[in-house]
Amino acid sequence: YMRAKEKRFIEWVKKQCKTHGIKCELRKVKYLKLSGNIKCSGYFDEDSKQLVVAMNNTDWLGIIVHEYCHMTQWLDGVKVWTDGCIGLEKVEEWLSGKSVRGIKSALAKSRDLELDNEKRSVALIKKWDLKIDIDDYIRKANAYVMFYNYMYHSRKWSAPGNAPYSNQMIISKMSNKFNMRYKEMSERLLKLYKEQNI
Repeated sequence: YMRAKEKRFIEWVKKQCKTHGIKCELRKVKYLKLSGNIKCSGYFDEDSKQLVVAMNNTDWLGIIVHEYCHMTQWLDGVKVWTDGCIGLEKVEEWLSGKSVRGIKSALAKSRDLELDNEKRSVALIKKWDLKIDIDDYIRKANAYVMFYNYMYHSRKWSAPGNAPYSNQMIISKMSNKFNMRYKEMSERLLKLYKEQNI
């Protein structure tokens, strides 16, 4: 069931995509395959000019917002986008087992890309007054941003059923504001992510 407001928002996103030559695909699937064995619930890719979202997901609306905001980072040509994309490519190589120089910096750039994007997402949710709980959204966003610090220790992407933003134990320990210490992971959080087998 979708309210008129959400329908209007989706139509607007599709129109924005069309304007900028981006193919918008809202697929009726639970997960998307990214590269190698990375499964995700959505992505925006400037090279293939696609914005894709797995709609059979309870958080589908937030995912559309999140991926659309990546598109705005690209359109705005912000440094955090260009740096972050280079960082993410290195992270994907590293996760697939290749040895990569400067992985800590690549993870940090990816993390900063996501943090900037989550702030954009919250601004957009408020602007459109979408049916998304902001407190909950920010906690999940923080869990995801922190995950980029955690990957330095785990060297693996999270399993689809146990992503940091769907793990209640982790969400409950996050701030509902963008005020966490993002540069490094506290021992307490590191221990929590390990215990939860993220």
